[in-house]
Amino acid sequence: MTSTIPNNIMHFARILRRAGLPIGPGKVIAALQALPLINITSKDDVYWTLHALFVNRHAQSELFKLAFDRFWRSPDHVNDDLSLIDQAQKQRGDHDPQILPRRISEAFAELDSTHPRIIENESSPDENMIEAVASWSASEKLRSQDFETMSAAEMSEAKKLMAALRLPIPTVCTRRYAAAAKGQRIDLRATLRSSLATGDLVYLKRRAPTERHPPLVVLCDISGSMAAYAHMLLHFLHSITNDRNRVHVFLFGTRLTNVTRELKHRDPDVALARVGSTVQDWSGGTRIGEALGQFNHLWSRRVLGQGAVTLLITDGLDRDGGAGLAMETKRLQRSSRRLIWLNPLLRYAGFEPKSAGIRAMLPHVDEFRTVHNLDSLATLVSALSKVSSARREFAAVAA
Repeated sequence: MTSTIPNNIMHFARILRRAGLPIGPGKVIAALQALPLINITSKDDVYWTLHALFVNRHAQSELFKLAFDRFWRSPDHVNDDLSLIDQAQKQRGDHDPQILPRRISEAFAELDSTHPRIIENESSPDENMIEAVASWSASEKLRSQDFETMSAAEMSEAKKLMAALRLPIPTVCTRRYAAAAKGQRIDLRATLRSSLATGDLVYLKRRAPTERHPPLVVLCDISGSMAAYAHMLLHFLHSITNDRNRVHVFLFGTRLTNVTRELKHRDPDVALARVGSTVQDWSGGTRIGEALGQFNHLWSRRVLGQGAVTLLITDGLDRDGGAGLAMETKRLQRSSRRLIWLNPLLRYAGFEPKSAGIRAMLPHVDEFRTVHNLDSLATLVSALSKVSSARREFAAVAA
C-alpha cells in the first residue's frame, strides 16, 4: 500500500462523517487493516470493502456512492454521478432531490487542504468558500427549519441544540412513604424510637408520600416516510435517555424493536451505531397496528406502570390500512397517564385526517402535535411541563 493511501482513507472518512454517516476511528482502522488484504488496484474491490465497513443502512448507499465517485475518480464523471443520483431520487419521489449532492458538496467544501489526496476537488477555493458560507444558518432560522430540508452542517448544529433540551415531566405521588416534617400520617415506629432518647417528651414523627418522575415510553416510526425525522429524533431520544432514568425507547417499521439498552451509551455515535446494527427494518413499510399490538401484549405491563407518559411518533400511514389500529391505540391510551401523538404531517397548514390509519388513531390520543423542527420539540417540552393531564377528544376531527 502506497504512503498516500492511508491519508486518503482517513480524508475520505472525514468527508463521509461531515456528510452525515456515523464513522468513527474504529471503522477507519478496520478499513486500513482490510485494504492490504484485497487487490488495491481493483476499483470494485476497494469500493465494496469500504462500503461494507462504512455503510450501516441501505439509505446510506447512495450518499456513499456519490462521495466515493467524487473522491476517487476523475472529475469528468462527477456531473454524470450527480444526474444519476437526481434521477434515482426523483423516481422514488423524494421531497428534495438535491439534498444528497448538497451534503456531499458541503463536505468537500470543508476539506482540509493540508492532507494529500489522490484527486483534488474540481471546485475553485472561491467557489468552496461561497458554498460553505451559504450553508450557514442562524440559530433562529434553524429552529424553524424542517428536519428533512437541513444540510449536513445544519443537522450537526441542530443535534447540538437538541442535546440541551430536557423533558420536565411533573413528578407524581407514589405508594411509598418517607419521613417528612409536615406529613399527614404519623410514623408510630419512628415516634417511639425517638422517645427513648427524650424520656417523657414525645415528638410526633410524620410521613408523606414520596414523589417521583413517571416513566417515559417512546414508540418511534422508522419507516421510509419517517426516515429523515427518525434519524434526527434519535439524537433527541439519546439525550433524554441519558438525562433521566426510566426512559424506554422502541422503534417500529414492520416489527417492534426495543433499543433502550443501545441508547444508554454516553457517546451518541456509538449509541446510534448500536441501534443501526440492532434494528433490521429501517426505511421499509409500516405496520402500526401490529407493532402497537406487540407492544401491548409483550411490554405494556413491564414499562407502563406508575403513570407512564407515552410518546407515539409516526405519520399514521399504515400499510395494513388501519386494521386493528383503533383497538390497539385505545388499549395503549388506557395504559398510559398521557398518550401524546407526534406527527410531522401536521406541519402542513391544510392537513386533513384522510388516511384510514390516522382516522383510526385520532379519537384515542390525549394530544396531537407536530414534530418536524426544533421549535416543535421546544413546544413539546413546554407541554410536558404542565401539571394538567386532561385528555382531549379528537372525535370531531376524525369524523
